[in-house]
Amino acid sequence: MSNSPLSNAFVELAVTTRSGYDESVHYGAVVALAADGSVEFALGDAGAVVFPRSSTKPIQATAMVANGLALPPRMLALVCASHDGRSEHLQTATEILATAGLTPDDLQNTADYPLDPDAHDAIIRAGGVKTALQMNCSGKHSGMLATCVQNNWDRSTYLNVDHPLQQRITEMVPELSGEEASAIAVDGCGAPAHSLSLTGLARAFRAIAIAKEGSPAAQVAHAMRSHPEMVGGPTRDITLLIQGIKGLFGKDGAEGVFAVAMPDGRAIALKIADGANRARPPVMKFALQSLGIDISNVDARAFESPIMGHGNVVGSVRVTAKL
Repeated sequence: MSNSPLSNAFVELAVTTRSGYDESVHYGAVVALAADGSVEFALGDAGAVVFPRSSTKPIQATAMVANGLALPPRMLALVCASHDGRSEHLQTATEILATAGLTPDDLQNTADYPLDPDAHDAIIRAGGVKTALQMNCSGKHSGMLATCVQNNWDRSTYLNVDHPLQQRITEMVPELSGEEASAIAVDGCGAPAHSLSLTGLARAFRAIAIAKEGSPAAQVAHAMRSHPEMVGGPTRDITLLIQGIKGLFGKDGAEGVFAVAMPDGRAIALKIADGANRARPPVMKFALQSLGIDISNVDARAFESPIMGHGNVVGSVRVTAKL
């Protein structure tokens, strides 16, 4: 694991253009693993330590399943999601809670509006307010609460880093990634956020993608692969990638993080240095192609980051990285 300052870990990956002129430069780091788990290639420091943010949700969900959470794949996929807050997402989160005799009032994650623009606007027009259920992490928190009920753990303190649930999640991090979390912070939703090297993140996703059938990790991978609409939303890059690449499983995260893995063991983890998401889709496209993964059936929207001017597309993000 690298101990160098994070600012030294990144290289130029992409440039944003506007009306034919370069406007912004995006730095970051990418690591790709070969099928055998070795590093196939890296751009920047493969050992750069980052907060994967919501990209750790499959790790968290694996710990929940290992500790008794038993849900059908559609619901388990939402536990792994940063969902759009559409009606199907809110209904499913409510169903997860109901399996444990709970309601949305039991959620302790940060209140927010839905991510989906149409759902967001509908709430505003109706005079609605931010709620914990609408927040994109409500599926994860519903799963956390259901796991607490299953184990008779205290629900009022489930977000504390020393709570039994969070301790089990912390223990799952090295089990899947091969390294201890070097730091634990507070995520945007209020849950503990573990740090990992990009290589460790890629290895964790690889471990889940190739897990033995029936294991907790394999259940998580199956849920996300079979219900990508629950993992994000109909126009989100993560949902479109899972739908378009057979066997791929992956998860986006805040601050420009993205990780994916294939059932043959190939995996990718990336971080855009400035935390913005617009460079993430084209850089992921570059990484997938460089690793030899067929993207021909992926909806083009998964890789697009249009730059707008006066309501029209006037530019794009082009990848400048070279192997």
